[in-house]
Amino acid sequence: MEAPPFTSPSSLLLRPKTPLSFTTFSHSAKVKNPTNFSIRASSSKDSVVTLLDYGAGNVRSVRNAIKFLGFEIKDVQTPEDILNASRLIFPGVGAFAPAMEVLSKTGMGEALCSYIEKDRPFLGICLGLQLLFESSEENGLIKGLGLIPGTVGRFDSSNGFRVPHIGWNALQVAKDSEILDDVGNRHVYFVHSYRAMPSDDNKEWISSTCKYGDEFIASIRRGNVHAVQFHPEKSGDVGLSVLRRFLYPKSKVEKKLGEGKASKLAKRVIACLDVRANDKGDLVVTKGDQYDVRENTKENEVRNLGKPVELAEQYYKDGADEVSFLNITGFRDFPLGDLPMLQVLRYTSENVFVPLTVGGGIRDFTDSTGRHYSSLEVAAEYFRSGADKISIGSDAVYAAEEYIRTGVKTGKTSLEQISRVYGNQAVVVSIDPRRVYVNNPNDVQFQTIRVSSPGPNGEEYAWYQCTVNGGREGRPIGAYELAKAVEELGAGEILLNCIDCDGQGKGFDVDLIKLISDAVNIPVIASSGAGVPEHFSEVFTKTNASAALAAGIFHRKEVPIQSVKGHLSKEDIEVRM
Repeated sequence: MEAPPFTSPSSLLLRPKTPLSFTTFSHSAKVKNPTNFSIRASSSKDSVVTLLDYGAGNVRSVRNAIKFLGFEIKDVQTPEDILNASRLIFPGVGAFAPAMEVLSKTGMGEALCSYIEKDRPFLGICLGLQLLFESSEENGLIKGLGLIPGTVGRFDSSNGFRVPHIGWNALQVAKDSEILDDVGNRHVYFVHSYRAMPSDDNKEWISSTCKYGDEFIASIRRGNVHAVQFHPEKSGDVGLSVLRRFLYPKSKVEKKLGEGKASKLAKRVIACLDVRANDKGDLVVTKGDQYDVRENTKENEVRNLGKPVELAEQYYKDGADEVSFLNITGFRDFPLGDLPMLQVLRYTSENVFVPLTVGGGIRDFTDSTGRHYSSLEVAAEYFRSGADKISIGSDAVYAAEEYIRTGVKTGKTSLEQISRVYGNQAVVVSIDPRRVYVNNPNDVQFQTIRVSSPGPNGEEYAWYQCTVNGGREGRPIGAYELAKAVEELGAGEILLNCIDCDGQGKGFDVDLIKLISDAVNIPVIASSGAGVPEHFSEVFTKTNASAALAAGIFHRKEVPIQSVKGHLSKEDIEVRM
């Protein structure tokens, strides 16, 4: 397990006292990336990258990408390590204020400014770009490092654009960017709620912009100093090429990536892996039929569709835009006791360079010894193990119920705590509702919708009752009310399942997805029910869903991911190819 080089006051990371042992699954042989960029540097000094990891969020993927490209990593321990670096990468993850607090208290900020002002090789990523500006409005007006003129502000959602900006978008390269020379109209991955805007004062810094509502700064360059708002370590081959050009600025490119057709934010196709231990204790990928994951046999064994790491790597090669792990028994046990699931994340992030989401059991917990773990500690361990986003289910339902009842944001719920430290873009709320038909909308206190197909007794309306504990327990709250509440509490994205459609292969519940995606201003992921590529185009054309997720049809190889994307492209729905 990797510990951060120094610890943020806001980052509560768990460190085991004894070496961890993982015996319940075997890791498959590492697959080769389709485009091999790995070139070992010629000398030990040339092969070292200094990494400024201030202790928040997922930087494991940056580490893995650097190692994949043939470099060793030296962690910053003191400000002098920054000043002595031959090349420095700053993968800023999380919220602006906690990051600036760490940089100021440790003296890293002053050293970082001195390093950049001397035109030393530098690459900032995401927050690592934003911190270079004069200030940010993320946590009130917070002073930044002040190297680039401008204030980082929140995206404007009043014009219908969803915030956070999550997904694969196109760049408009403004000048010789050097590190972007291979992008070639290909999509790169963004996940952020705040952005810096172009101005006359900072135009000399701008190397590329991106269009999302307004045109914002996607990257900067001045001499040897680079920073990008997107995540190259999560942008597949394209992102690896960006990192490679920074690490090997004088090398010739032997194989350029092909030109793409990226023009705007793409609809995402996500592969989901429901993971649980089978009756032998082995971690397997399974798939339910309306949340029942056991075979209809005499043995009644858990349905086994493969090994998590192997499948995740295959889906990355097949073109999945994200990979989502759902620990479907995580609500039963202490999630940090599920060491193999953490190791699945670590192994997967070594070769999978697209976003990883993990969910299941992320909540406050007291173990058998009386030791209390906050949800923030649990989430921190998942982030440090390779997750880019965490998904909260049952705990978010309880938090929403309390918020609706009292109207008070306590700041103590798992949703609020995690989004405050890591940013709301790192928090997904998974909603698991069942359809409840009614004859008259006035018969219930929850938001109803006129259904496209009548109920069993001719009912024309339905509301969607939320559940907890893997769909086993219904709660007195509707999906509409839950979605509105969790958005206010800090969720950055909603994963919208439907128990009635799960495993049926008859299509997504378009009624439900339209209801929720029209109600909130954050991205919505459609889930449950996909059976053919046409189901994906249907949900994207009839609703405002930003992404669509599938599991069984990919696991059983009934529908390849590229078939889905090829169909969407023919239907003039932009996807990353």
